[in-house]
Amino acid sequence: MGGVTAQEGSQRLLVWGAGAIGGTIGAYLARAGQEVTFVDVAADHVAAIRERGLTITGPFGDFSVSAPAFTPDELRGQWDTALLCTKAQHTAAAAQALAPHLGPDGMVVSVQNGLNPLIINETIPAGRVLGSFVNFGADYLEPGVVHYGGRGAVVVGEQDGQITERARRLHALFQIFDDHAILSPNVWGYLWSKLGYGALLFATAVTHDSIADALNRPEDRALYTELGREVMRVALAHGVTPEAFNGFDPAAFLPGASDAAAHASLDEMVAFNRRSAKTHSGIWRDLAVRKRRTEVDAQLGWVVHFGAVHGVPTPLTTHLVALIHGIEEGTRELSRDNLTELRGLLLPERA
Repeated sequence: MGGVTAQEGSQRLLVWGAGAIGGTIGAYLARAGQEVTFVDVAADHVAAIRERGLTITGPFGDFSVSAPAFTPDELRGQWDTALLCTKAQHTAAAAQALAPHLGPDGMVVSVQNGLNPLIINETIPAGRVLGSFVNFGADYLEPGVVHYGGRGAVVVGEQDGQITERARRLHALFQIFDDHAILSPNVWGYLWSKLGYGALLFATAVTHDSIADALNRPEDRALYTELGREVMRVALAHGVTPEAFNGFDPAAFLPGASDAAAHASLDEMVAFNRRSAKTHSGIWRDLAVRKRRTEVDAQLGWVVHFGAVHGVPTPLTTHLVALIHGIEEGTRELSRDNLTELRGLLLPERA
């Protein structure tokens, strides 16, 4: 951890969303001496940060930081750099609430799952919006406490692919959190690959299996392979060049790739997830523990949408979204029967 120190220049940072992603990154930045202000809609979480600080627990060490924390209606002032770290489905509302708190030349960085810069662009000019991709494992545990369970890829970049000075400054900032953070001219390639990996995670989350155990089941390998291929076909039709990360090799799911290549990538994902103290996805936690809606529409909804735009069928993704909705609404239980139902959509030669 940590390649850049606060002595090299401290920044005023607004972290909008102090949960798993924003809480973890913000706490590391605050500990390094950056001037971090947290914003979160959960009043009890904000109150706990004010009273006791924000605590990070997990295999990389436990620590607490003191930092100002506010609910959106309490916040006053403007910042030049804001990290938008809310759940993807809350992006539009968060961007609207955040916009008045950006300085005249301020920038906002989407640090989320999904293609959320596209949503933020509707409220804040696209030239002031950067993208990032994160794949580390973290969970909100209780007010004032976040568990950081496993390292993963961290990438930042401009939407148009330019390597600008502000992108370099942002990259240096992210290196405080993870010294392997990448500055990329193709952040969209990472975000689309995360949609492919995310589709697999959503499929694992309809059961009670851990990520690694689910991806390792031989009877489901054909399903995961075709699900990944479905997303990658849409990405290619959309003109995206997907990027590899943490075992997910998009080339293994592209047209013409062998089943053996896809299975090798799945093996790598199993190995990556075995190394993490976070055994289940945040999706599973939303469904099984927190009993709240997931990011399925704000992630896989993009795949279905652009699949329709480009005439690429997405039967597995579409049905998976419906399965997740059923669990969210209480009309369906977490069960391996859900995967059996999904496998029923595979062509005979793929099943």
